[in-house]
Amino acid sequence: MTGIESVIFLALILSSAVVAILLALFIYFGIQFISQGKQCTVERFGKYNRILEPGFNWRWPIIEQISNEIDMREQVMDVPRQEVITQDNAMITVDGVVFYRVFDAKKSTYEVSNLSEAIMHLTITNLRTVMGSMNLDDLLSKRDEINEKLFKVVDEATDPWGIKIIRIEIKDISPQPDLVEAMARQMKAEREKRAVILEAEGQRKSAVEKAEGEKQALILKAEGEKISDILRAEGFKSAEILKAQARREAELLDAESRGDSANHDAQARERLAAAEAKATMLVSQALMKGDIQAINYFIALRYIEALQSIASADNQKLIMIPLEAANLIGSISGISDIAKEVLANKMDNRNITSLDQKEGK
Repeated sequence: MTGIESVIFLALILSSAVVAILLALFIYFGIQFISQGKQCTVERFGKYNRILEPGFNWRWPIIEQISNEIDMREQVMDVPRQEVITQDNAMITVDGVVFYRVFDAKKSTYEVSNLSEAIMHLTITNLRTVMGSMNLDDLLSKRDEINEKLFKVVDEATDPWGIKIIRIEIKDISPQPDLVEAMARQMKAEREKRAVILEAEGQRKSAVEKAEGEKQALILKAEGEKISDILRAEGFKSAEILKAQARREAELLDAESRGDSANHDAQARERLAAAEAKATMLVSQALMKGDIQAINYFIALRYIEALQSIASADNQKLIMIPLEAANLIGSISGISDIAKEVLANKMDNRNITSLDQKEGK
């Protein structure tokens, strides 16, 4: 091999090595690995070309460059303390925190030059605007309302930047020391005033409830007396009804007993009449037989009964009784003679009647 051939061979080897090295460098710089949760914007010849997603990617070295790497995860930004003048001219100091996320890597890269600074200044400006339109009492008591207003304003303003505001929170609201002292005095006076009002309200409610209770007690008492009077009247009415029923039943029983007594009296009179008839018949038989003793006994019995009737009379005060028994016997004998004559006359009349009946036949 001549010297020229050796030089040519050496040149070929060197050129091959250079090509291999250049190819290795081209491949090395062309391969791009993107971490999870991030995206990269690629520019070709200085103009936006595409977005590189997480994982393995390829870009052409020299002609393509990564212009920006964007974190697509939710991010937190602290808002430094700011002095704000409220609507009622109270000086306060506030700070907060902003939670946001990039949803468009191209807009966040090319629509705003410094994304974090832009978000911070926008939040501070709107924080002063919103809180300056409210008085101190509302700021201290309506923190959720402040957060909601800030969220709406800032989220709408950052939408062209490819940013989504998740939420905005006010961390602390600190009035000036002299204002804090004045507020403490005001709160103390307000609490004392509220305590007096509550005490007066309690006394008023107590008086009203007491009056209402007395009213209800009087109403219940009146209703109770009314019910008692009604029950008492019903009791009297029931008692009168029962008495009337008892009197009616007693009258019925009395009438029944009188009826029974009348029946008994009638029966007794019938028995007495039968007995007298029988006694009269026996006396008549005794007279016909001439039994003077029986007649005397019958007359004496009637005489004694007549004396008893006279003695038991209410208007009879003086009774004449024969003093001698012979006179009593004589009286009885006289009565017996009269009885005999009467019976004899009756017998004669019967005999004459019998003869007349026979002659008529």
